[in-house]
Amino acid sequence: MSQYYKGKRSRNIYDPKRKEAFCLSRSKIDLFLNCPRCFYIDRRLGVGTPPGYPFAINSAVDTLLKQEFDLHRAEGSRHPLLEKYGVDAVPAKREEMNEWRENFKGVRAFHEPTNFIVTGAIDDLWIDKEGRYIVVDYKATSKEGEIIELNKDWQDSYKRQMEVYQWLLRQNGLNVSDTGYFVYCNGRTDVEAFDGKIEFDVTLIPYKGSDHWVEKTLYEIKDLLDSDLLPRSGDDCDFCLYRKEVRKVLDEKNHSDN
Repeated sequence: MSQYYKGKRSRNIYDPKRKEAFCLSRSKIDLFLNCPRCFYIDRRLGVGTPPGYPFAINSAVDTLLKQEFDLHRAEGSRHPLLEKYGVDAVPAKREEMNEWRENFKGVRAFHEPTNFIVTGAIDDLWIDKEGRYIVVDYKATSKEGEIIELNKDWQDSYKRQMEVYQWLLRQNGLNVSDTGYFVYCNGRTDVEAFDGKIEFDVTLIPYKGSDHWVEKTLYEIKDLLDSDLLPRSGDDCDFCLYRKEVRKVLDEKNHSDN
């Protein structure tokens, strides 16, 4: 068994008999929505899905955007992107910002009915002239054409991500706007030369979220984790389809050997 799986089997596994609060991240909520079976195998049985490869360019863009917006945060000024799109807001000054942005810490809220501590690390937070906080998420990609909306099925997870952040901040007592923004950086491939740098077109995409589903989902997760029954697979879950096909091939191989 690899070191990765040894680590996964020893961390944050749900025990129905445990009285301590259970930590549930935003990404694990999304895993539950995508595939209850993979979620159960991960959080209840202790075997996580293989990790994806890190996107170093995306991380670099994320870091640079945070540094850029932090300059305006310190000065209390509007970023040119906000001026371009007519958003009357500035980066919010909060003592908690560094912690709220940090992976494995993030914004935290205790949901007493389920005994869950729900967590999620935001990219940024703005505040408008009415004192409403605006959740902001950075995205980086490289696709043909201008990105002006989130209209793909796989982008639904981005929307849920923002809605969980909105819910978390509201649980912390903040007046949060329903409308959040995605700062979308699209790497250009139509330039004449590379010259050691990648140029990006940056667009600001508004999204009106609704966090009404979050609490209902927490109850569903609680019921699942308290159960001893293995749940159904998610529709078109790649990991479940892979396990199914491997099992079938191995069964055929064992049958032919015998």
